Amino acid sequence: PVNNKAFEIVEGLQTQKEKAIALFYWVRDEIKYNMSTYIPSVKSNFKASVTLRRKNGFCVSKAILLSSFARAIGIPARIHLCDLINHKISQKIIDYMGTNVMHYHGYSEFYLDHTWIKLTPTFDTKTAIKANFLPLVEFNGENNAVFPAQDNDGNKFGEYLEDRGVFADLPLDDIEALFKEKYYNHVLNGKFHPVRKLSDKTILRE
Repeated sequence: PVNNKAFEIVEGLQTQKEKAIALFYWVRDEIKYNMSTYIPSVKSNFKASVTLRRKNGFCVSKAILLSSFARAIGIPARIHLCDLINHKISQKIIDYMGTNVMHYHGYSEFYLDHTWIKLTPTFDTKTAIKANFLPLVEFNGENNAVFPAQDNDGNKFGEYLEDRGVFADLPLDDIEALFKEKYYNHVLNGKFHPVRKLSDKTILRE
């Protein structure tokens, strides 16, 4: 299904640049942002086929789908992981996580015209407008498409912290270990435990 969808999206387009742009915008806007499924212990949440079927995902799962699309049509692609502060997230989310740092944020990288280009398809247009995550991340086929340092009003937006590296496949064990250290203990002391509440069965019924 993933390969077929990739070819469907780029049908009629001639250049790799045109195809890369089409894939980026399709994943950005057709796959709705859903932070709640970023649970490393539920490995199915990271599968490109699952994200495509559900039509929603989080930063890493959307990046995996985008990179899978690219590989299907012959564009070399990989996953880049880092720690990120989104200065525009709500206090409610910060209180829930216990920090404003998004550990293991992920985006795609495409190899186009002898250069690795960064692509962040995280927020669909509807989500970005609703949460005021603006400007939208745009891609012209040549330049990096990542969160800007400032929003439209000149306030802080995306702040990239520790670089976790680039990967052909996802280091889920490393992500799970860090999430346990940084997030799970805090969340467990609150009202919601991600692993218990969002079991495989619950998520697969969505």
